[in-house]
Amino acid sequence: MENTPRIDKYLWAVRLYKTRSLATEACRCGHVRMGGQTLKASHEIKEGEVYEISIEQLHKVVQVKKLLDHRVGAALVPDYLVDLTPQEEYERIQMVRQYSFEKRDRGIGRPTKRDRREIEDFKYK
Repeated sequence: MENTPRIDKYLWAVRLYKTRSLATEACRCGHVRMGGQTLKASHEIKEGEVYEISIEQLHKVVQVKKLLDHRVGAALVPDYLVDLTPQEEYERIQMVRQYSFEKRDRGIGRPTKRDRREIEDFKYK
């Protein structure tokens, strides 16, 4: 491989982001860091580097195992990436999802005006 891949292309290739433009936008917004410094989308990756990536509320820590510049199937991702994210982070996200109070049961329809006021009172007071 003559060119080392860019970080945005690598994050897309290992399926951390659905599109390359989303990976580029994450870099632009400062959601991709290495050693506390934010990275540009054009950062050239190297084997063994560790990156901190914020995807919505999840803060992942990943290490590059092998270089890659094309998208691979989900089953092949562990060959190219080591997930170093602490288990506590996944548990925290699970708790957030479990206690999501805005979830409504399917089929009960939209909240009424009274329901909406009760939800807002609960959330903001």
